[in-house]
Amino acid sequence: MSHFVIVGAGECGARAAWTLREKGFDGDITLIGNEPHAPYERPPLSKAALGDGQHPKYVADEQRYAEERIALLIGVAVEGLDVGARQLTLSDARVLTYDKLLIATGARPKLFPGAAVTSPHIRLLRTHGDAVALRAAMQPGKHIAIIGGGFIGLELAATARKLGATVTVIEGLERVLKRGVPEDIAAAVTARHSAEGVDVRCGVTIEALTEDAGKALVRLKSGDVIQADLVLVGIGAVPNTALAEQAGLAIDNGIAVDEELRTSAPDVYAAGDCCSFPLDLYGGKRVRLESWRNAQEQGAMAAVNMMGGGETISAVPWFWSDQYDMTLQIAGLADGAVRHLRRDIGEGAFILFHLDQAGRLIAASGIGPGNAVARDIRLAEMLIAARSHPDPQALVNAGVKLKSLLSA
Repeated sequence: MSHFVIVGAGECGARAAWTLREKGFDGDITLIGNEPHAPYERPPLSKAALGDGQHPKYVADEQRYAEERIALLIGVAVEGLDVGARQLTLSDARVLTYDKLLIATGARPKLFPGAAVTSPHIRLLRTHGDAVALRAAMQPGKHIAIIGGGFIGLELAATARKLGATVTVIEGLERVLKRGVPEDIAAAVTARHSAEGVDVRCGVTIEALTEDAGKALVRLKSGDVIQADLVLVGIGAVPNTALAEQAGLAIDNGIAVDEELRTSAPDVYAAGDCCSFPLDLYGGKRVRLESWRNAQEQGAMAAVNMMGGGETISAVPWFWSDQYDMTLQIAGLADGAVRHLRRDIGEGAFILFHLDQAGRLIAASGIGPGNAVARDIRLAEMLIAARSHPDPQALVNAGVKLKSLLSA
């Protein structure tokens, strides 16, 4: 009887475990997580989970793991990996032997240099516990300062304003969402936050982040000092590769895997936020994605390939963010785009199409109220996957349905 072990009980690891059973794997499955919770979804942590501060949104009830013969080890860390002996050493001194292994350890927030990591006034957001602590501080009369104008920082800013807190967003670059989001969309996001009363400061340098008398102090190079009841540091994430590094696996902006999610060690796979992989759709460019859908898709794909499926990565990268009543969606990677075309679809919603030198559609970005852009972004995603060279005039003309371009 084969024993498949999954290290990392997040969305990716849980999806892999369920897929193994769905695809007929009848061997032993062990799913290991270092948090005290069964696997839960992380996107709600900056949204709904902050709204109620109660329980995580579980991937499945804990009882179901037992029913499907998935051994769920929670509150346990993996401290060692010997790929030669195919053994894992756990923090409780147990040793597990595996036939095949999936590493799905995700990523962790970057720390602000020199800042206290245990302060109740200076926080990160990664776990449900972090979200509960943030929720307690996001109240009317409280001032929340958010360092970092990326997706997480801006989603938290929107949540904090809905809960009545005063919010300041501090971004070192010249605009928010600098990484991967076009300027037009970033401007629309900034305008909405400003209209909601958020103080958005871009192009500023932080000299120190300290605390005093129950307050966090953000000292800027300009001489200004921002005093806040809580500072949330949201300056990006780094992949959790320590276990793979200790075992001697190849590392390249994460655990390096091939197009089938195999690492450099026999029968060891990696998936989700912790790994980088080649994308044939973009000339074999190696990328690492931090997104909910990528974690789900790669978890399922890793399970299939651990069973000998031989599937290769073909999905178009996709991201989304909800802020107030706005939804932002991005399909593809705009790096290498030389032409950007705008389609206005009404009610303030619009989509930007990004073409490369040859006129191939390589990415699309949209923003609007509710689901205003969802359908068109999905169709654009299909055009990107088809390596389409659509008529530029048709892209900008809202009267031309994208579905007709796909048919063509």
